[in-house]
Amino acid sequence: MAKKKEDAFVPVGKKIRRERVKKKMSLDRVANETGFSIDYLKEVESRKVIPPVGALLQLSRALEIDSGFFLREQESSLESRIKAYTMRTENYAYTTLTPGAENKHLKAFKVTIETMQDHKGVGYQHEGEEFIYVLAGKIELTVGDHVNTLNEGESLHFNSGIRHKLRNIGEEKAELLVVIYGP
Repeated sequence: MAKKKEDAFVPVGKKIRRERVKKKMSLDRVANETGFSIDYLKEVESRKVIPPVGALLQLSRALEIDSGFFLREQESSLESRIKAYTMRTENYAYTTLTPGAENKHLKAFKVTIETMQDHKGVGYQHEGEEFIYVLAGKIELTVGDHVNTLNEGESLHFNSGIRHKLRNIGEEKAELLVVIYGP
């Protein structure tokens, strides 16, 4: 029997919950492994919140699975693959620029942040390094307690193990190239 089209795409929160339950991991354990609150993890699993890339990296590490698992689509059609590789939250969207790099250390994303918005939820913090290049707009990137302002054409390379947060402070949609290295 053919799968219904709407059943083909499995939301990332459902994938996270499925893996956590399969591995018999409590929310408490995942919270301790990631530093996220149990309430935040419940919102992710119930699909009220789509976690940013940094959170997906932390969750995949805690669940001992490849981060690409969360962005992989079951169907093979081009349209469904594009849908799987584009994640949207209330104020921003990210699209992988390196599909098929699930087992690689480098992953690249195009991130779009709506005008005068920041990423809801927790700040990012994940092992490795990160490089952000502003394609359009103006952003504020806080790394630890240090606030950086980046305009179009500017970039920053930093230790992503330090809690960091992005915010669009411009009057136009911000577009970023984000490259993450994870050991």
